[in-house]
Amino acid sequence: MRQSIRYLRKGVIETVEGLDPKETLLDHLRLTKRAVGTKEGCNEGDCGACTVVLGRMRDGALHYEPVNACITLTGMVDGCELVAVEDLAEGDALHPVQQAMVDHHGSQCGFCTPGIVMSLFSLYQEGTRPVSRQTVTDQLAGNLCRCTGYRPIIDAAMSVCAGLATDAFAREKAGTVRSLAVLHDGVDVFVGDEQRFFAAPASVDSLARLYLRHPDATLVGGATDVGLWITKQLRDLRKIIWLGRVEKLDRLSVNAEGISMGAAVTHARALDVLAGVDPDLGELMRRFGSTQVRASGTVGGNIANGSPIGDLAPALIALGAKLYLRRGDDGRSLPLEDFFVAYGKQDRLAGEFVVGLALARLRPDEAFRCYKISKRFDEDISAVMGAFKFTLEDGRIAGARVAFGGMAATPRRGKQTEAALAGIDLDDSSTWPKALDALGRDFQPIADMRASAEYRQEVARALLMKALVEVAGAETTETRLLGRRERADAA
Repeated sequence: MRQSIRYLRKGVIETVEGLDPKETLLDHLRLTKRAVGTKEGCNEGDCGACTVVLGRMRDGALHYEPVNACITLTGMVDGCELVAVEDLAEGDALHPVQQAMVDHHGSQCGFCTPGIVMSLFSLYQEGTRPVSRQTVTDQLAGNLCRCTGYRPIIDAAMSVCAGLATDAFAREKAGTVRSLAVLHDGVDVFVGDEQRFFAAPASVDSLARLYLRHPDATLVGGATDVGLWITKQLRDLRKIIWLGRVEKLDRLSVNAEGISMGAAVTHARALDVLAGVDPDLGELMRRFGSTQVRASGTVGGNIANGSPIGDLAPALIALGAKLYLRRGDDGRSLPLEDFFVAYGKQDRLAGEFVVGLALARLRPDEAFRCYKISKRFDEDISAVMGAFKFTLEDGRIAGARVAFGGMAATPRRGKQTEAALAGIDLDDSSTWPKALDALGRDFQPIADMRASAEYRQEVARALLMKALVEVAGAETTETRLLGRRERADAA
């Protein structure tokens, strides 16, 4: 067992001992390392001023991904290369991304600029070539700027990302990979004592034993939610178990029958896989948080926190996903919709944790649609999220699964709506109102700052109508996926 956190920065392995379990990476950089180029803005993972980049090994390759340092815990950089804005320049020569920002006048007040530079540094290292304008705007969805405006920033990105990376990080990649291999020692990490600790188990068995001994500990995947407990709710989390080092918990398996993914699979990794199930899922994931949030947040974390407005759960419920849990040596599975019991309460025993989930691919006789309604297109929480899977037979709906987020205290199926949908004729819209009316019996939403109850009810009806209209148009998931691939090839 190791009692310290280790990470790579500027070619040197840094060791952190005596770690406060809830210390954020932003505080570590600014207060301990005096790397004050990384800024504190919103302190909740929205504005991107605190963006840094983590280099992580995945499937034998080094990947650079942006994260929000304000809600990333220091312990979560164990085994990674940490890149802050101070680390980019070579002597007096600016990094190509920094120089492009200067050349295209991409900065005014400069407060947000370090985070923007780091997001573009990640794109410079990772982006497909040639980079598209849409790719750049997606990359910057988690970075706010109110001075310059985005045109010169986007122009800078298009310029510098036109070719392959040629900076010091690209040249020294082989050495970085060797250094990261040293950090991946496969041992459990436990910093602290039995009353206050940051732990990072290396195996599912170690995690099961530790969590059974400390069921009051907080499990952390990407900290995109837990980080706000610390920075906004000021909770004193005394025991934290990070899942990012657990072997096999980040496994992602895709075959002809379906998909299985471990609880620690990030949204960034899940995006293309879920987009391969249906294009609507791909669009949902593209709007999921920001690039920084998707690089950190995990599928298991999004489910385990039980948010009634989480985007992913309703879609997975409509697809019939199965959830796997473990407590000590015992494991069990259940339909995902049965996991959510009440607001803030899930069917999870003390010391029990989410291991992963599985879902089957859509059959040729099935159609799927999902839609997110929010005040802002990018990086916003849903007011209503609707997901629908229809089993079709001779122009009629033979069976349906309907799920909503934002319409109840938990993500939930609309079983009366499903029953009313069975048998309706897609070519005869006069048979549809009974299903639309059933929504009012399934859901009685509340009013809050995001939407009124009346608005939610009306939008839910509109989304079901939209799904029926689209599916009645007879375009199958297979042809929609084919069209998506053809557009990607053309781009």
